Amino acid sequence: MALVGYARVSTDSQDTAGQRRELRAAGCTEIHEEFASGAARARPVLAKLVASLGRGDVLVVVRIDRLARSLSHLLEVIETLEAKGAHFRSLGDPIDTTSPQGKFTLQILGATAEFERALIRERTLAGLASAREEGRIGGNPGLRDRDPEAIAKVRRARDRSYFDKLNGEAQHWLPAVRQFRPRLPWEDVVRIINSRHPGAKPWTVERLRRAARRFVKDGLLDRAVLDRAPPAQKDDRILAIIAGIKSSAPEITLKEIAARLETMREPTPRGRSKWATSSVAHLLERARQAGLMDEDIGDRD
Repeated sequence: MALVGYARVSTDSQDTAGQRRELRAAGCTEIHEEFASGAARARPVLAKLVASLGRGDVLVVVRIDRLARSLSHLLEVIETLEAKGAHFRSLGDPIDTTSPQGKFTLQILGATAEFERALIRERTLAGLASAREEGRIGGNPGLRDRDPEAIAKVRRARDRSYFDKLNGEAQHWLPAVRQFRPRLPWEDVVRIINSRHPGAKPWTVERLRRAARRFVKDGLLDRAVLDRAPPAQKDDRILAIIAGIKSSAPEITLKEIAARLETMREPTPRGRSKWATSSVAHLLERARQAGLMDEDIGDRD
């Protein structure tokens, strides 16, 4: 079980030294720092850290406000950790999902959050009913009247919100799109991304295409990524997939690559479901010869 610390401050001018001392004293073997507002859910360091944790690992913070500023965000992160078999601990709060008491506290928090959502729904419905009785209609007057300026303003706000969300997730999907499109079809790129980040929300072909189109629109991606993938032989395709796995995690072992391919349900060149490390090593060497990966990335058994 590895204790991994997360320290956050809102600006570069603030210091994480105090948090680091407490985390080291608690036994954290590594500590990740981030400079970001607590209200911002799009935090690249936190997202990468959560994705990297494995079964039995514990994410440790000094206080829960270092991790989240809302109960819903806190529960979202903890649910993601639990799905991976990892745990969460706050040194300054009674939350430690490795203990029965901490899990009980978490259950109370979850029930509280659900109660708050129910109250909000009830108040919203009551407000709408009261407005109807008084002859008032809710919503944006400009949208009701189909005012072009109001409609354009709402569309711009939605587009900005969508872009901010994509930008917060860019470390998950953008490198693979740049590396493999249009050489590989969208279906294969999606499988590579999902295999790299098993703890994140799975990508679909349509969701990834839409994200790429949005970044192309702002000039953040070459328009060529939207081109149709050329017909490829089965071997060419599997070489690109294996090279992508190895390039994204140079320290990964041959056995781990084989397991990743089996998780992706990628059949061997002979159509079998189980991969041998010797086959992975052979295909990695072919990928190097084809120029799909750096020569200095070595293999590990």
